[in-house]
Amino acid sequence: MIADKDRSGYFGASDTDKIVGNWKTKTFEKWWMQKIGINRDHFDNKYTLAGTHYERRILESLDVPMEFDRQIILEDLRLRVNLDGNTEDTIYECKTYKWEKGFNIPRKYIQQVQVQMFASGLRKAQIIIYGLTEGDYDNYFHEIDPERRGAIVLTYDETWINEVYLPKLKCLAECLNEGRYPI
Repeated sequence: MIADKDRSGYFGASDTDKIVGNWKTKTFEKWWMQKIGINRDHFDNKYTLAGTHYERRILESLDVPMEFDRQIILEDLRLRVNLDGNTEDTIYECKTYKWEKGFNIPRKYIQQVQVQMFASGLRKAQIIIYGLTEGDYDNYFHEIDPERRGAIVLTYDETWINEVYLPKLKCLAECLNEGRYPI
């Protein structure tokens, strides 16, 4: 779990939906103010906190020897990527959800992991999903139940990275370096 909450000066893999999204919205404008260090808002609630606190134990329950919390920085692209876990050839990204509601993978999670594969050079990934019960949100020390764990296997999409993501990331990195708003 990476503890630094400062998200200015760099783009992260979890920013991918903003990078490839609509730059003419109030949401983008607020996000850009965070990137240039004007807005330092950080939002947590019991759901995000539970996901953060369970993440490592969920990955450890896989019984796969892995490195945790690796950070990769590509200065020229102003890209700072944090991996939840990885082996020599695979990224493991952990996502939690409300067990009672089921899980449909958002496109932004797939895009986030694509960027993690790009930055790390690893070309295999699994999004490890885990359903949290209502009690898990109030107590972060419950045992991990393998019945509530699943995996979504992803392969690298080089075309999407090169044709969609990188052109926009390069433009935003240039704007960030020059201290100007992207138009």
